[in-house]
Amino acid sequence: MMSVPEKISSYENTNLLFDVAADLVDLDEDMRLLLKTPFRELKVEVPVRMENGRLKVFIGYRVQHNGARGPMKGGLRYHAEVDFDEVRSLASLMTWKTALVNIPFGGAKGGITCNPQLMSDAEVERLTRRFTSRIGFAFGVQRDIPAPDMNTNAQIMAWIMDQYGSRYGHTPGIVTGKPLALGGSPGREAATGRGVSIIAAEAAKEFGIEMKGARVAIQGFGNVGSFTARFLHEQGASIVAIGDASCTLYNPEGLDVPALLEHAAPTRSIKGFESAEIIASDELIELDCDILIPAALGGVINLENAQKIKARMVVEAANSPVTTVADSILNDRGIHIVPDILANAGGVTVSYFEWVQNIQVFTWTEEEVNEKLRRIMTRAYGDVVALMKSANTTMRTAAFMIAIQRVAEAERLRGGF
Repeated sequence: MMSVPEKISSYENTNLLFDVAADLVDLDEDMRLLLKTPFRELKVEVPVRMENGRLKVFIGYRVQHNGARGPMKGGLRYHAEVDFDEVRSLASLMTWKTALVNIPFGGAKGGITCNPQLMSDAEVERLTRRFTSRIGFAFGVQRDIPAPDMNTNAQIMAWIMDQYGSRYGHTPGIVTGKPLALGGSPGREAATGRGVSIIAAEAAKEFGIEMKGARVAIQGFGNVGSFTARFLHEQGASIVAIGDASCTLYNPEGLDVPALLEHAAPTRSIKGFESAEIIASDELIELDCDILIPAALGGVINLENAQKIKARMVVEAANSPVTTVADSILNDRGIHIVPDILANAGGVTVSYFEWVQNIQVFTWTEEEVNEKLRRIMTRAYGDVVALMKSANTTMRTAAFMIAIQRVAEAERLRGGF
């Protein structure tokens, strides 16, 4: 088992994964330093007049990690625990994710430390517009393109586009994940979940799991978790457990996913769904199932519960849901892990499609988008599995090896250092 610290920050966790793969591709020290160091980090104060008349100052972040392969791309999240460490880690992962699926982007990530559930829509809009005003100089169609992430959505992207456009002119390609009426792409909303389902099905075949009837547990029922549940249900999987912030549902015979989606639509919560029993949230992670899909927060599989995982395969729909020490434990126990930079790359892939359509001022059909997504995801999966077998390593390390080599080659060709 690889020796790793029990307590490690998100960014240290990502860099440790980087180093394991960098060793195997013989990356020199100069290139390691260049690829691990973010290009630019921004921190801004975001003052907002709240509904009660009081002024509140929020803190916003944007980390632009690497742009050697193209403009930097990454989501913007609104969450109470957003800080530089988390954003640095996620920006780095975006660099490797875009390189792995071989789309011409680099990596970035951003966020605002806030709790949007405790804010009115008007307050969220003012927060978004003020943040864009403070940090918009660093955005650009050929520089840095935000997208939705945790607690952000198409409407928030529309506000960013509008605020940016008020200064720089109509620029639909400045964000992706927009509403269709403003230049969004068909298929973008479902893209991350669709990509997870595509990769899960491919990995299931690889590791001898029959998807029809496979028992699947999904932690998280936001955009990614809900679409993942829908698509895997359509493939014949039995979704036995689903959890969100409100509760965790369990039915050993399989949840009625279409009914649950209908129930959750008005409130975005699974609470009150009657055709299942409620279990403790930590029980979902430790359920006896074929496929476990963490689709919410990072670090949910860790030193404390890694020995209790009973799933045959873990598919990382969230970013960094398995800590480095847990990753080592699961690998030693023979539990297959499909890494986040592969499993959840469907969102940024269709964001790329949206960006291309905006530049061309031409819209593709949803069928075209979904077919192009499937082609890119399955190609990336094939690349990872081939290297995993030839290098006799894990799927995660193989994915990082491919990504690192592509970014390093771009940096070498550019030169200038």
